[in-house]
Amino acid sequence: MRATFLAVFVIAVLSGCQKSDSDPGPGGVTVGEARALDEAAEMLEERKLPEEALEPAVQFQPSTPKPAGAD
Repeated sequence: MRATFLAVFVIAVLSGCQKSDSDPGPGGVTVGEARALDEAAEMLEERKLPEEALEPAVQFQPSTPKPAGAD
């Protein structure tokens, strides 16, 4: 009987320790939103671009105006 009471008491106390998704979290967002942002950041970090995507397709050369009579 005493062990059962102790087990129920421990479960009740520990269940109150978890934060729900609607509790305030870091940075002014809820715990659920913070978790979703962390998961999205991990997914973005795992994505790899092919090497061709990193090379510029067209070389940009800035045009500088020539002074009058420089031709």
